Amino acid sequence: MYEGSCLCRSIRYEISQEPGEFGYCHCVSCRKASGSSHAANAPVQRENFHLRSGTETLKEFESSPGMFRAFCTNCGSPIYAFRSGHPELLGIRLGSLDTSFTKRAREHRYVAEKAPWEEIEDHLPQYPGPHTP
Repeated sequence: MYEGSCLCRSIRYEISQEPGEFGYCHCVSCRKASGSSHAANAPVQRENFHLRSGTETLKEFESSPGMFRAFCTNCGSPIYAFRSGHPELLGIRLGSLDTSFTKRAREHRYVAEKAPWEEIEDHLPQYPGPHTP
């Protein structure tokens, strides 16, 4: 069981599965949504995501056609994202987890869109766009 929350703790959730393999996404949308150089998102099945509080402050926004991002309307913390073609699969924003998570990233995606001031200094594989194993 994993627990997570937003910065103001209005939104609290639990995940009843181990989050899947993840990578760092450097696309412009993820950079803007995270306010950072990239986002760390791990997949979980929607049925295993349990919102415990914050229904009234959780908002889903369609950031591009078919791509939805959920965040807290009080503090702005990103919580998850999903594609309309696969609404059963959520990309949990790992920065919102309160429970320790020790998996390591496996790749960098959308590096063609990375911030020009960011240098990727690890040895993970880098893909200019999406990568699906």
